[in-house]
Amino acid sequence: MSTAAKQPAPQTGADLLVKSLEAQGVEYIFGIPGAKIDKVFDTLLDSRIKTVVCRHEQNAAFIAAGIGRMTGKAGVALVTSGPGCSNLVTGLATANSEGDPLVAIGGAVATADRLKQIHQSMDTVFRPITKFSAEIDSPDSVSEVITNAFRSAESGRPGAAFVSAPKDIMAGTARGDVLTPAAPGILGPADTDAISSAALLISNAKQPVLLLGLLGSRPCAAQAIRGFLAKTKLPVVCTYQGAGVVPRELFDRFGSRVGLFHTPPADRLRDSADLVLAVGYNPIEYEPGLWNHDKHRHLIHVDVVPADIDKDYRPQLELTGNIAATIEQLVTRLDGGELPANSALLAEIVQDRAIFAQREAALNGAPIHPMRLVKELQALLSDDTTLCLDMGSFHIWLARYLYSFRPRQILMTNGQQTLGVGLP
Repeated sequence: MSTAAKQPAPQTGADLLVKSLEAQGVEYIFGIPGAKIDKVFDTLLDSRIKTVVCRHEQNAAFIAAGIGRMTGKAGVALVTSGPGCSNLVTGLATANSEGDPLVAIGGAVATADRLKQIHQSMDTVFRPITKFSAEIDSPDSVSEVITNAFRSAESGRPGAAFVSAPKDIMAGTARGDVLTPAAPGILGPADTDAISSAALLISNAKQPVLLLGLLGSRPCAAQAIRGFLAKTKLPVVCTYQGAGVVPRELFDRFGSRVGLFHTPPADRLRDSADLVLAVGYNPIEYEPGLWNHDKHRHLIHVDVVPADIDKDYRPQLELTGNIAATIEQLVTRLDGGELPANSALLAEIVQDRAIFAQREAALNGAPIHPMRLVKELQALLSDDTTLCLDMGSFHIWLARYLYSFRPRQILMTNGQQTLGVGLP
């Protein structure tokens, strides 16, 4: 008596979702299980993706965003329906404002029940705090939605994306295929004439200063910026998120970090500038009204997206395109070599830095002074160490005075200044 061959189980929406995540190169998922999303968690047991169960959905989003900032690939958070999704709000808002690529997937009640007032039904509207927000409304469209979520999170200025995954869609049969990941569009350099115009403005400036922002700290952009600085010796200030781009050998050209408040000596250096070259800068990192109000000077904006214009930030030139490619072309048009700088102020900054080091070394006892904390952490911050900062008054001391020479070595929040962002 023959027996029929056992037929493989049909592919479910959860199967297709996990396969799509694998195709995107996801290595870790951070989240908390729950009834409406358990089908996906169960499927992950047979996946090469490692599941990390967190203490709270907000922390899952924070960790995923941190992974996104360090790698450039979107981190992934996976949570259940109702309060599981609403607990993501702060994490999504933080990632979106900080420019960190993050894809969050939240469970939901069955599609037939989403308009009913039943257990954990909730209209998860995250559009105001994300770049992309959509619900999977068919098992066959799972891979399409996931692909677009990743593409949006990682393109342009990175940010957060949210995908709602109804319970019946995840459990139902899915006939769709896994889409090949759609890589973010690769931009070329900015317009050639605009680059030439920028080079002319910089060459004619008497005291140009470089202002570095978050997207200037991307590894490829940072390498190009370092080459630019090596040739021009342009004085530099950076936002908190731009930390680590200036190398040790050019530290004497570094003013300091800026953000939140008018900060000497970095703001003195930038205030003296007749031209500010802003690279990868977004106003949320340091409000233009605090550093450019009533200033009459040239502004050049270099970024992957156009500038957000306000009364205190109106660039004369916008070089929109790939930052690294744009900077590499810009440096070829600056034939004069080293650019002029406020040498006296730079020398004063170096002296102030030495005096600060002496003062922090002399502080002992309890309570621990933030300056002493800076000194001890500076000794521990080797090039292979990554430091994750939470929020509080100590954050201001570390953001200003703890130096780093590797891009994205110090992870800190400034867009929302979210308390708890550094906790697991």
